[in-house]
Amino acid sequence: MSPELISILVLVVVFVIATTRSVNMGALAFAAAFAVGELVADLDADGIFAGFPGDLFVVLVGVTYLFAIARANGTTDWLVHASIRLVRGRVALIPWVMFAITGALTAIGAVSPAAVAIVAPIALSFAARYGISPLLMGAMVVHGAQGGGFSPISIYGTIVNGIVERENLPGNEVFLFLASLIVNLVIAGVMFVLFGGLKLWAQGAVPVDGAAPGTGLPEKGDRPENGGSSSGPSGSRALATGTGTGTTAATEATGATGATGTTTTLAPRQDPADTTHLTPARIATLTALVALVVAVLAFDLDAGLTSITLAVILSAAWPEDSRTAVGQIAWSTVLLICGVLTYVGVLDEMGTIKWAGEGVGGIGVPLLAAVLLCYIGAIVSAFASSVGIMGALIPLAVPFLAQGEIGAVGMVAALAVSATVVDVSPFSTNGALVLAAAPDVDRERFFRQLMIYGGIVVAVVPAVVWLVLVVPGFG
Repeated sequence: MSPELISILVLVVVFVIATTRSVNMGALAFAAAFAVGELVADLDADGIFAGFPGDLFVVLVGVTYLFAIARANGTTDWLVHASIRLVRGRVALIPWVMFAITGALTAIGAVSPAAVAIVAPIALSFAARYGISPLLMGAMVVHGAQGGGFSPISIYGTIVNGIVERENLPGNEVFLFLASLIVNLVIAGVMFVLFGGLKLWAQGAVPVDGAAPGTGLPEKGDRPENGGSSSGPSGSRALATGTGTGTTAATEATGATGATGTTTTLAPRQDPADTTHLTPARIATLTALVALVVAVLAFDLDAGLTSITLAVILSAAWPEDSRTAVGQIAWSTVLLICGVLTYVGVLDEMGTIKWAGEGVGGIGVPLLAAVLLCYIGAIVSAFASSVGIMGALIPLAVPFLAQGEIGAVGMVAALAVSATVVDVSPFSTNGALVLAAAPDVDRERFFRQLMIYGGIVVAVVPAVVWLVLVVPGFG
């Protein structure tokens, strides 16, 4: 058995054990990286750690740290309230607003993970407050980022168009941009319909300072059944549950029995009118968030390092609001993502990814090779860098594109879309940011939802874009 095949089988075993035994997949992946790297690939420790995603580690820690402080001092509650006022109380419009914002950010040049890191925590805080599916909101953010990701001035667009020019292939920048935008817009529309968007729309406009949408419970003041007292610095709803797994917003609103068998009740909360006022801490936090956007977009600074720096400044100024923030960093998510990506790095070091791509490219049947390359791009990109995969796949497609049997413009667009639309996977940077940013959720359940959704996207989208973009140009 070849080393490449062994490494793939070990990855399958990691998935099976993590799924059936509830062991953190990242810890298993670290162990697998050590075993395969040392025993199969003959790599030393430096070779194994070459794939450790240090930049992603810092981004996950920094962004969740900063927004934990924002939640503690009530800034995210203020942003949610302001968002409701902006759309005149129509909660159903907020997912589309988040789609548009992230799309605009990437279209003007933001790196996709940076745009998601900025928008996802706010979007998912809103989802938790108003009972919107976190899967829907997370998908809208990620697909929005990818929808704008191939504009002619974007990072993705510049890279792909540069590769096309270097390989002397026909190109069409506008077609590439529109193909990605339309695919992601259609997927976002399907998600909106399937995961409660129509029910939100049917509610119409809700009073900004009136009843909490969909609950029939008063938004102002404390609820009599919960004691009527005020507490806590954040002005947000605090959950009192029998477990540490978190609950959905719907359970939070009703006090129903959750999946764990424990009854969830609402803890005493501060008058939510406080969320409409700006305190010095909130003003400073908003300034920090604006500074994060400017630093990332205008000065091309690292989003993770910038987030940690801003969080430390806020912590020093208001230690009472940030005392528990470090503990709220999504450490289990960090372990999971970093472990899996380290193993993928071992696969890359030992040539498994290149081996699979070259095997497909040498099939000799252009249409079959095209669809298989789209699937390889989708599968690998779900665990690794989308940009890196595009840089490897497009050159692999050059030999049969040069034969003239398949249209280069459609094939390049299909490869680009296949390699990026799957970033909703919790193992990709964008999916990991969504998973880490979601407040008040059962993370294991949310992780499984993202993994299943990512798997569906991987299974369906490459075939669809191949059928629509590649097959018409064959012959």
